[in-house]
Amino acid sequence: MACSGSVRVLSFRWWFESRETGRITIAQFPNWPLFAIGAGWLVRLVVNESSGVYGFAGGSITVLWLFWGADELILGANPFRRLLGTLVIAWQLIGYVS
Repeated sequence: MACSGSVRVLSFRWWFESRETGRITIAQFPNWPLFAIGAGWLVRLVVNESSGVYGFAGGSITVLWLFWGADELILGANPFRRLLGTLVIAWQLIGYVS
C-alpha cells in the first residue's frame, strides 16, 4: 500500500534522509562557512567595538550566513537542510532590513 504525500512529508525519514546516500543527515563536516562564522564571532569578542576590524568581522559573518543559507537551500542533502538554509537567509535579511 502506497503512502499518501501528506503522510510521507510528516515522516522523520523524509525530512532527514540524504537524497544522495540514503543515510540520516543532520550536520555535515567539514563545514567551512560555519567555522569561519565562529572565527568572526571570536574576533568580535576580543576587539573593541569601535574598531574597523569589529565592523568587518560583523559584515563577514552576515555574508557567510547568507552564503551558507544559499548553499543549503540549493545543495542541501535533505528537506530539513533546505528549510534550515531558507530560515537562515530570512533571519539575515530580516536583521538587515530592521
